[in-house]
Amino acid sequence: MFEDLHRDAIVADTHNDLLMAVSARPPQKWASFFRERWLPQLREGGVDVQVLPVFIDHNFRPEGALRQTLRMIECAHVLAEGNPDEVSICLDARQIDEAVAAGKIALVLALESMPGVDASVELIPTLFRLGVRVGSIAHWGRTPLADGSGEDDTGSRLTSPGVEALREMERLGMIFDISHLGASGVAHVLEIATRPVIATHSSARALRDHHRNLTDDQLRAVAANGGVVCVNFLAAFLSDDPEGYTVERLADHILHVAEVAGIDHVGLGPDFIREVMDDLTPPCETEDTTGLDTRGAIPGLDGPSGMPLVTEQLLKRGVAEDDIRKILGGNVMRLFHAELGRPSGQPAG
Repeated sequence: MFEDLHRDAIVADTHNDLLMAVSARPPQKWASFFRERWLPQLREGGVDVQVLPVFIDHNFRPEGALRQTLRMIECAHVLAEGNPDEVSICLDARQIDEAVAAGKIALVLALESMPGVDASVELIPTLFRLGVRVGSIAHWGRTPLADGSGEDDTGSRLTSPGVEALREMERLGMIFDISHLGASGVAHVLEIATRPVIATHSSARALRDHHRNLTDDQLRAVAANGGVVCVNFLAAFLSDDPEGYTVERLADHILHVAEVAGIDHVGLGPDFIREVMDDLTPPCETEDTTGLDTRGAIPGLDGPSGMPLVTEQLLKRGVAEDDIRKILGGNVMRLFHAELGRPSGQPAG
């Protein structure tokens, strides 16, 4: 039963770092590597809409950040052009609907923390022209735009260029992502934002006290803003005990967000990173700078192919089918229909 529901629903994953792994290959292998390694997983998991973040590893910062940003965006276009019957880069919700109706996976480009932009906010329209439709302005640490959640003790809000970046994104129709932003920055964004935001990969701090997760007050504020919180599957953000690395614990986080923010404001942002890290991290590097178990994963949910397990678990928990559809992708698609790629002042739809 759960398989039928999962296949029939629109499934939207708002954070998968697969572009990091694909772009690490030679350009002539981008399309084939995606087709051979990632496409089967996405298909098995029933993913209909895949947000692809452009994350720039520390090796490229600061000098090579913009070059690597452009390289990863080009990688996304090349893999889509090389698999035209399977995937399509989409610029708005209408294109997503068309892609899904044609049996394709809709790809949406995102920027994670914008190190290639920094304070040069005038580059945001350039990246928008290249297809980027979602963006965040911080990661773990400090940027010229804002502080990440790893710098919460500073109590800092957005910088002046950070406020300018938010305004420019709102003008263009690029959805602002609060995941990774410091607590004071989140409050600042929700104080001044004129359009709904998204948290592409954040779990519930009430269940796992980590600065990367969102408090109940933040969850309520995102809901009041009209936004969506997409729950992170990374096991270390779900529990501080490996015994809690379970699909049941993931469901706890999903249902907590639904209870606090409302069922219309929760989605899925899995952050499947173990395979990417195994691909890109030398075996000798065993300690992550964040202090997290970034290779820890829920059994069966270490990649996109396991996504139906979420539907199965939500059914077991007694969640109504219509509400499961909202969680799997309906809420994200409602936000995308209202906001994605829509310039400020242009009516939705």
